[in-house]
Amino acid sequence: MRLPGSAKVLESRRRRALALVQRGLSLNVAARRLGCAASSVMRWMRAHRRHGESGLQVRPAPGRPRRLTTGQEARLLRELLPGALAHGYGTDLWTTKRINEVIEHQVGVRYHRARVSRLLARNDLSSQKPERRARQRDEVTIARWKRTRWPRARRGLSG
Repeated sequence: MRLPGSAKVLESRRRRALALVQRGLSLNVAARRLGCAASSVMRWMRAHRRHGESGLQVRPAPGRPRRLTTGQEARLLRELLPGALAHGYGTDLWTTKRINEVIEHQVGVRYHRARVSRLLARNDLSSQKPERRARQRDEVTIARWKRTRWPRARRGLSG
């Protein structure tokens, strides 16, 4: 698996590996210094031998391109900051469904809910799940029970 980083950073790492080996270090020592596998260093050396400097260039990552550009993602995050209430929702929780609706409204792209979670995780965020509470729940009675009966019940459990 390729380390994260820009193409320049990755290419620089490959050039350092090549320089270390050319200075006489073994593949294993060079790999340890760079924090990679010796087989990677060998692969980079082979590519350099076959293709010259172009052999060390980083190729684009395989796979489907992202559906949102970096700018669109940044704009989406700015849109989410004021909260769900600012977007007309009844509570201030951002669920994947709600975020998906905002994305579709802003950019016209529809995501699967699991993909919305990944998009959030990539930006160190997570969706929120509303607490499920019964409609007939009586907060006053619950508070009274916690204040009066629960301490007695807890004492009975401990002793």
